[in-house]
Formats: sequence, structure tokens, C-alpha cells
Amino acid sequence: MSNPMTEADADKGVQIDVEVVQNVPVTISVEVGRAVLKIRDLIRLTQGSVVELDRMAGEPLDLLVNNTVVAQGEVVLVNERYGIRLTRVVPANERLRNL
Repeated sequence: MSNPMTEADADKGVQIDVEVVQNVPVTISVEVGRAVLKIRDLIRLTQGSVVELDRMAGEPLDLLVNNTVVAQGEVVLVNERYGIRLTRVVPANERLRNL
């Protein structure tokens, strides 16, 4: 197995094998919002409980790749499955820097 590329390698002009990088699996998730709860409140949650999130209805959802926001969008239905229509994409140079 080869060593990962360092910043010094990048400065020397070492090339990255694009095919290898394109085949690396990543985890994609969509975040509707967040909430902070005390453990006592978490323990009291039951079926039917409502947890208030930090976002307003209609605000864009975050699309995360490996827990890094790369885009925002809105929920859509695609063949009876949920999807996300992207309305804003983080510029490529910022996405690569944050991955």
C-alpha cells in the first residue's frame, strides 16, 4: 500500500490517481436540524414526543459528506423515495479543503 500524499508531495507536483480517488466510498447524509437536550429530557422521550430543532420550516437542509456540509437543498419525492434538490453548492475548492 502506498503512503498518503503529504503537502510536501503536493508542492513537488506529485500527481493523484483520479480513478483511485473517485472510487473511495463516502457517507452522504441530510441534516434537517439540530437540538441540544439534557440527558433527563432525552430519557423522557417517548413515541409521539416532539423535539424542536434549530431550523425554521422552509429553511434549506444541509447535505453532508463525511459530516462536512457540501450543499443545501430541499426535500423532493423521487419514485416514492425522499431525495434532495440542491439549491446551493459549496464551491469546489472549499469542498475539497474541508473533506
